[in-house]
Formats: sequence, structure tokens, C-alpha cells
Amino acid sequence: MPGARDLQALNQGLESACRQDEARQIAGHAGGVGAAMALEREHLLPLPEEGFELAETSFPVVDTKGCVKVRTNCYSAPVKAGTAVQVKVQPAAIEVWQAGVCMARHERCYERGQQILNLEHYLEVLARKPGALAGSTPLAQWREQGRWPASYDRLWQELRQRQGKAEGTRQMIRLLQLGQAKGYARLQSAMESALALGCADEAAVRYLLLTESENRPPQVAVEVGWLDRYARPLPVLNEYDELLGAEVAR
Repeated sequence: MPGARDLQALNQGLESACRQDEARQIAGHAGGVGAAMALEREHLLPLPEEGFELAETSFPVVDTKGCVKVRTNCYSAPVKAGTAVQVKVQPAAIEVWQAGVCMARHERCYERGQQILNLEHYLEVLARKPGALAGSTPLAQWREQGRWPASYDRLWQELRQRQGKAEGTRQMIRLLQLGQAKGYARLQSAMESALALGCADEAAVRYLLLTESENRPPQVAVEVGWLDRYARPLPVLNEYDELLGAEVAR
């Protein structure tokens, strides 16, 4: 691939050749090429205000996995299954449009038979089925792309230990949705601050994130000292189900 200096030299060479060609005389015509071009320029239409879009357009239908097929690859989109969308295939990106709104934008993949999935596009579904998050392909791709920092895993683990696997994961998903709206850099900062303060809780992370976005100084955690001995785990009511079963057996 040519470097910047090579391209600059090439452009200068082309410009020099074009200038020389302006003096060329065409047989049977008065004046040179440059004079004829200047005369023709007066009769040309102005350039269009909008540029010509160099994109291939197609209209696929979103499948049951929330993806559209472009060439041989599948790209995720936050659109209801069965909906026809407009896809713009650009040299470096794939865009999914619906009703004049860009719903998804992916880096174009030039391999074959690949799935390019964005975890953001599945958060609403995962909020109803939180157990599917841990082994999901979108999460694995976020990890490969470096979009899932270690602080996410630490907080997620704390939430599952305190709230249970389902509810803890559901709270983690709600925080990801908040990060989608407020910015993932702020979400990561809020998570790390909460972990440093020992507040592995959805409400604490939400408060720290919103406080930072409003430029208000967060409250400093108070050291409880000897009162920490009274900390107790949250109550578990699973054993009450056994009493219900005993009652039915009677």
C-alpha cells in the first residue's frame, strides 16, 4: 500500500500531466484543449448540493435472532423480528435503517458466514431472560473487543452473590442500559467507585453515575467501625416453599 509521500507525488504528477495536456491541439479544432475546456465550463450545470452516496442498498427482513443477512454475514439490529429494514453496505461499515433512523452500525466484516452481534441490541430481551447473558455470543464478542472491563465482572459477581443469580444479572443488565444512555466510560468509572467504597449495589452505581453526570460531588462513605459486626446476609425465603409442600401432602 502506497504511503502518504507516494500519494502526494502521484497527485503532483497527475496535475502536471493535466496542465501539459491543456496545451494540446486537437486536429480540426481551433485553439487548444485548455481553451475549449474554459469555453465549455460556462455552459456546465452547478455541482449538486448533496453528494452521491457510495453505498449498496438492500431491504432484508430481521430474523428471529434479531439479525439481518448482508451478503454472507449476519448483523444484529434492535428491530422487531419480521420487520423489513434498509441496509446500506459501505466499504468500511454496515448500517441498518428503519423509518429514516439509523438503528445499528457495524464495522463491515469481509469474512464469510460470520455473526457480528452487539450486546446493546439484546439488553431488552436479556432483561426478561437474564440467565442467557453469561453464555451469550454478544457478550463473548464484547469481551474479545475489550468492551467488557474487569470491573464489570467484579460487580456482576457481587450482585449475584447478594441478590441471587437471576436478580443480580437483571440488575447488571439495567446498569448496562444506563451506560448505553449515559456512556460506558462513565458507567465503568461509577462501578469502580462503588466497588472501592464497598457498595456493590445497583442503586449505588446509579447514584454515582448520575451524580458524576450532573457535576455534583458524591457523598463520602462513612466508616461504621465496630458497627460492621452487626452486618447480616439478606434473608432467604426458599425454605418456606418446603412448608407449602408439606401442607399439600396432608
